[in-house]
Amino acid sequence: MILTDTAIRDAMKKGEIVIDPFRPDCLGTNSYDVHLGKYLATYVDRILDAKKHNKVLHFEIPPDGYILQPGTLYLGVTEEYTETHNSVPFLEGKSSVGRLGIDIHATAGKGDVGFCNTWTLEISCVQPVRIYAGMPVGQLIYFSIDGEVEHFYHSKLSAKYAGRTIKPVESMMWKNKF
Repeated sequence: MILTDTAIRDAMKKGEIVIDPFRPDCLGTNSYDVHLGKYLATYVDRILDAKKHNKVLHFEIPPDGYILQPGTLYLGVTEEYTETHNSVPFLEGKSSVGRLGIDIHATAGKGDVGFCNTWTLEISCVQPVRIYAGMPVGQLIYFSIDGEVEHFYHSKLSAKYAGRTIKPVESMMWKNKF
């Protein structure tokens, strides 16, 4: 089941959901709006290798915005730090962002119970578009869980994205054994 605005607020009071900063006006009927942080990153090399650590170049979005270009993958980050201890968070793009031709995630829309961090966004666009730090970019939807959790994400030894950050995090696929 999807948590409603009342259920999200109740979970926050219990410490089961943390959203920092929390803005009451961003709480929708059954979701919470998140905003684009001030940092973006692009990969240094044009050809990426799944077995190697691909380096990124971080930069700040200027006050007058930044123009995204088609054919480039940008890594962005949410302003909001979140924690979920008793639900599964899903990140979806806002329809207003989609109508500008911007995708905010390629595949990584689901978080795990115990995910505690900002959200790295996998941003692409279909035509050049100017974006701004602080713009609403997505919405978090929380699903209730059924059953006890044996291994929370933030306490798993294999968790590759558990360190708190304010900048986008590049792929850690290279840490997998294959």
